[in-house]
Amino acid sequence: MGVGVQSVGSSKRVWIVWSVALVAYTVGVLHRTSFGVAGLDAAERFDASPAALSGFVVLQLLVYAALQVPVGLLLDRFGGRVLVTAGALTMAAGQLILAVATFMPIAIAARVLVGAGDAMMFISVLAVVAAWFPPRRVPLMTQMTGLVGQLGQVLSAVPFAALLYGAGWTAAFLSVAGVGVATALAVVVVVRDRPPGAPPPPPAPSPRDVLRGLRHSWSEPGTRLGLWTHLGTQFPVTVFGLLWGVPYLVAGQGLTVAQASALLTLLVAVGIVAGPLFGEYTARLPWRRSYLVITVIIASATAWTAVLLVPPPAPRWLLVVLVVVMATGAPGSMIGFDFARTFNPVARRGAAVGIVNVGGFVSSLLVAWGIGVVLSDAGGYTPDAFRVAWTVQYPVWAFALGAILMARRRARLKLAAEGTHVRSLREVLAERRRRR
Repeated sequence: MGVGVQSVGSSKRVWIVWSVALVAYTVGVLHRTSFGVAGLDAAERFDASPAALSGFVVLQLLVYAALQVPVGLLLDRFGGRVLVTAGALTMAAGQLILAVATFMPIAIAARVLVGAGDAMMFISVLAVVAAWFPPRRVPLMTQMTGLVGQLGQVLSAVPFAALLYGAGWTAAFLSVAGVGVATALAVVVVVRDRPPGAPPPPPAPSPRDVLRGLRHSWSEPGTRLGLWTHLGTQFPVTVFGLLWGVPYLVAGQGLTVAQASALLTLLVAVGIVAGPLFGEYTARLPWRRSYLVITVIIASATAWTAVLLVPPPAPRWLLVVLVVVMATGAPGSMIGFDFARTFNPVARRGAAVGIVNVGGFVSSLLVAWGIGVVLSDAGGYTPDAFRVAWTVQYPVWAFALGAILMARRRARLKLAAEGTHVRSLREVLAERRRRR
């Protein structure tokens, strides 16, 4: 549970700790998304087909998703500072190897390291947020952390891209590896797991307690609601920013690399603006969080439908609308972590958040891989092939909506059994009509 700020000095310390943790996560996003900006260069460097190129990111995301629960358990045992440091160094090692790799197996191994380090970053930074901020501010700070951290994607789209197309592949990836090492040192010096004077965490659980905690976290309908929320909201923006956005905009829509980078920057900027609004909404209306999630999913599917129905190249304004709507998926996915936080006790939050974080990255890896397979079968990086490939998103959206509705119903039934009745929107509207 977060603690209150007791003095000006402690207030400054809170923001310093959060800022360094946020920088670490931002650099982690830079590592995660750098390969997407370099996608077409990677295809040429490693002579990779679209399906093989998607394999880089699929394996990276697979490692990320597979490690979420183990990382959650390690987080409960060792704390956020250790895991953020380890994650930053692991990702830097992966980028260092990728900088000098000329054969595909070595490059794939490098991206595995990036995925492993990435798996440690976000939920560990969220643990620092939860420890240093009062509970009432945690939803907002979670949104701010997740969304401001996406500036790492802007770093990929602008300075990293400039280095890549100027100094070359090796210099670009060596540079981001160096930034990762510097970030790890800053975390060691500044970040602490909890404020001075805060009570120490409970003793690390035994293996039997760990398994029991995982079962309890999974059996909690609120955890599953968070998982399906993350699964249905995050993958469009992740797949677009992580791998297929730049190739699609350049080869599929005829934009220049600079124009594609500008749209990726817009993607991040809109998410940062939407993040505090979503955070405030979830703090004020915690029983209506799922309505916002469902709206984000339906809006994203509708925007993609509008773009795909238009023969390429689509009007620029429509691509801008698509990017703006997709950007809400990032703050929408943060609501999944809020479900995990509010439906689980403190001792199980690391495991619960780890479970939730699996969702969006599993859906992202499936969609990224599916797009690569369809592109290979449909003729490569052509406008018509991309138009068909993006349709692999629709089954995932449909599954997520069904799973969210089912988990929400079970969560409400559990709350009702515990004495908390959550009124449906129909009941609220009916009551307002009676009052009139």
